Amino acid sequence: MNASAHASPLITLENIASNLQCSILDERLAFHLDDQDELKHLRRCFHIPKTMDLPKTDSSLVTEDADGIYFCGNSLGLPPKKVKTYIDEELDKWAKTGVHGHFIGKRPWALGDECIVDLMTKLVGAEREEVALMNGLTVNLHLQLLSFYKPTKDRHKILLEAKAFPSDHYAVESQIQFHGLDVEKSMLLVHPREGEETLRTEDILSVIEKEGDSIAVILFSGVQYYTGQLFDIPKIAEAGQKKGCFVGFDLAHAVGNVELQLHDWGVDFACWCSYKYLNSGSGGIAGAFIHNKHISTIKPSLIGWWGHEFKTRFCMENKLKLSPGIDGFRLSNPPILLVCSLHASLEVFNQTTMKDLRRKSILLTGYLEYLIKHYFSDHVNESKKPYIKIMTPSNFEERGCQLSLTFKLPAKDVLEELEKRGVACDLREPNGIRIAPVPLYNTFHDVYRFIHVLRDAIAAVEEAPKQ
Repeated sequence: MNASAHASPLITLENIASNLQCSILDERLAFHLDDQDELKHLRRCFHIPKTMDLPKTDSSLVTEDADGIYFCGNSLGLPPKKVKTYIDEELDKWAKTGVHGHFIGKRPWALGDECIVDLMTKLVGAEREEVALMNGLTVNLHLQLLSFYKPTKDRHKILLEAKAFPSDHYAVESQIQFHGLDVEKSMLLVHPREGEETLRTEDILSVIEKEGDSIAVILFSGVQYYTGQLFDIPKIAEAGQKKGCFVGFDLAHAVGNVELQLHDWGVDFACWCSYKYLNSGSGGIAGAFIHNKHISTIKPSLIGWWGHEFKTRFCMENKLKLSPGIDGFRLSNPPILLVCSLHASLEVFNQTTMKDLRRKSILLTGYLEYLIKHYFSDHVNESKKPYIKIMTPSNFEERGCQLSLTFKLPAKDVLEELEKRGVACDLREPNGIRIAPVPLYNTFHDVYRFIHVLRDAIAAVEEAPKQ
């Protein structure tokens, strides 16, 4: 999936360290990698939290006025600095022109979503008419499933990974129940092999081959939220379609994280939120994709005013002229303040390419992986040094920027100690911590600092009095 064109991160790190005549463990390597980073200027486009502003920081454990180590962009991206400027522009326009703001300015409110769609299509590898910005992720997923999931007696199943994100799981359950079907019979889950955390591509394809004639829709995530596994989207899409299934993807953890070519891969439909790697703010406006091969055959089951073509939308004749493709799925006028925040972020992405971001991401996460394995893996695991397991695939072609870690110690205690030291990451039950160095704004020195903070955090947990 395009990543194969990139060099192994370990080989790259070894070569650079050798040229510097230092170890990969040396802080000089981190400084050198940041100095040579062609994307380092993008960090200046974002507000980076200071350690003392993070709510759980212990001031006695951090350096005053230092930047926090923010590795939580997989949950909520950091704010681009232009967000406030763009929102203020629209508030000023509202104050000065009132209703006229719908049709004037660089973001006319009646066309707010369409003003930035081109920027979004570049990130997902789509044609202009295949992408719309609207609603939230799960709303879009429901709207798409209402059109793509048309169960019959023989073909009624929906296939998804066993540990899909809860909203996807619930959406699928409710769609099956909406059609009066039995969830136990129509919801088909793919589980990892016993003793394994992630799914093997061959196992996914095997289930599709075996069960495909009874599967109506395949719904997978692009990057699995818990394990960080990047699924082979084109292979899954091809296998499903060969068996007559529609194939869709939840790209919440993939968009802005990995290279996507939805049009060329022939994916039937996809949806995504924009507040993780796309940095649009909590609850930001979401995106949806329907391949243009369906432009004449897939219609929305529920229709709103905004699905009416723009040219005659304001004639108010109540005679529907439905916009073709995904645009016809839009229901209501776009929330312009949410458009503003996404616009600010997409402009930052537009300063580079996903190929260049992915190249940096592979090296950045590879550096993190190497240091974790060096300091915390089996071969250095002594009685006082707990083992950390990386559940995310070690093959960089099978992951994005996130590494999901499990601990022998309680992960909740480790997280608390990390947060005291100015680290932002998150806990996922039962015992996982997700670490996501985002190439737009994280540095190699962030990774270096994190590893040493992690060592201190683990030592603090070990030394804490037992309850």
